[in-house]
Amino acid sequence: MTVHFIGAGPGAVDLLTLRGHKILSESSICLYAGSIVPKEMLDFCPSDATLIDTAPLNLDQIEAEYIKAHKAGQDIARLHSGDLSVYSAVSEQIRRLQKHNIPYTLTPGVPAFAAAAALIEKELTVPEVAQSVVITRISGRASTMPASETLENFAKTGCTLVLHLAIHRLEEIVERLVPFYGTDCPVVIAARVTWENEQILKGTLGTILEQFNQQPIERTALIMVGRALHDQHVTESALYSIEYQRRFKVI
Repeated sequence: MTVHFIGAGPGAVDLLTLRGHKILSESSICLYAGSIVPKEMLDFCPSDATLIDTAPLNLDQIEAEYIKAHKAGQDIARLHSGDLSVYSAVSEQIRRLQKHNIPYTLTPGVPAFAAAAALIEKELTVPEVAQSVVITRISGRASTMPASETLENFAKTGCTLVLHLAIHRLEEIVERLVPFYGTDCPVVIAARVTWENEQILKGTLGTILEQFNQQPIERTALIMVGRALHDQHVTESALYSIEYQRRFKVI
């Protein structure tokens, strides 16, 4: 018996990885985050699989499902939205599994910020503009931020910022970032990316609040800020330059 953690991706069913699809099709139990994983993805499960929505469950109850399946010798597919490496709450589940010596695997998924970048047709790292992407959030009810990980500290670098779980504090975010990026810095708000009801707002730090007030977005949204989001850049990567010295050449 094994618990298989699977990153379900941002929403679109066809963005689930082939490995994730295979595991789903072979697992007799599927635990899924009902509010943020599309129900259509559950069609990949066996027709007789037990489907458990974890949205109303606490960690102890989820742990109990793992223990019950372990005793019964039944594999579990555990579907999380996006990718498992950020804001997935996988760590605490793994600790519970280790305590009970229950085997587990992790299968990555397409992260929401990558899907959002594809949707707006942008590369988040542009030569001489921004070569770093910081995936972050601000302190909230679930957990506080480390003292050194502030928006201001990240903004000083000029990196491309991707903020999760912060749309409800957009006004505060704009106020804190303007001194570093300026009012003309591009902003993209991407909500429910790749879902049928996805929403995209494009503006600047000087305009995004007015746009947001006219078209409010709640909960599952990313805020992307940075000069790399500009429509026009003239600097090209040296990677494909004819002057670039490559280690391997076709002769």
